[in-house]
Amino acid sequence: MCVTYVPAAHSVPHIFLQRSVMSSMMRNSVADVPVNSIRCRGLLFDLDGVLVDSTPAVARVWAWWANEHGFNADEVVQQAHGRPSMATIRELLPDGDHEAENHEVERREIEDIEDVTALPGALQLLEALPLDRWAIVTSCTRRLAEVRIGAAKLPRPKYLVTSNDVSRGKPDPEPYLKGARILGVPAQECVVFEDAPAGIRAGKAAGARVVALRTTASDAELEEAGADWIVNDCSELYVDPSRSGEEFLLLRRRTK
Repeated sequence: MCVTYVPAAHSVPHIFLQRSVMSSMMRNSVADVPVNSIRCRGLLFDLDGVLVDSTPAVARVWAWWANEHGFNADEVVQQAHGRPSMATIRELLPDGDHEAENHEVERREIEDIEDVTALPGALQLLEALPLDRWAIVTSCTRRLAEVRIGAAKLPRPKYLVTSNDVSRGKPDPEPYLKGARILGVPAQECVVFEDAPAGIRAGKAAGARVVALRTTASDAELEEAGADWIVNDCSELYVDPSRSGEEFLLLRRRTK
């Protein structure tokens, strides 16, 4: 019998073989998913700054509140965005009447809807989705959220999670975990749509992938918070039509 000796220098290391097999398996598992797409089972939308432009109204109300209490209006407006109003009030007025203050802020925001409108692409994206595949997860109260959804003429969601439904608001993951639970899917198989760093952190902490919109914060702030994608608005996104009974949706970015 003839035995051929292969020098060690020409042999393939065992660890290299393992990595090659693993890399091949990973490539095969994602081969059907294009680079500019995310495969998901549920979509969780923040409201203000994602679907609805309420920035002028929010700024007016919080600037009034800041002036009433001797705070810097610009700083308060920035601090309040994307968080439950009660959280901001408690931080800035630790000894105040939190319920009364929050009630007044909510009342003023509900009344101030004259220039509340849908953001570009929001209506088209929502109308393309099955109602049982998406939810709105907002730091607004339920009354305020319903008023703004109506003012912007957006579809009424089947599922709505508000500050009234959670004990801990964004950046805590509780709101998005609850949204995923209502849809009946793991948060890891959801995509969160956010504009505020606090909301992005909430989505990431829940285990979801996060699409950030450039409607409120800078790219640097969105990236620092952990956004997976950054787009201008919902008009840059679309979902492939789902076939009857199909479990996953494919969220795509429009390419120029």
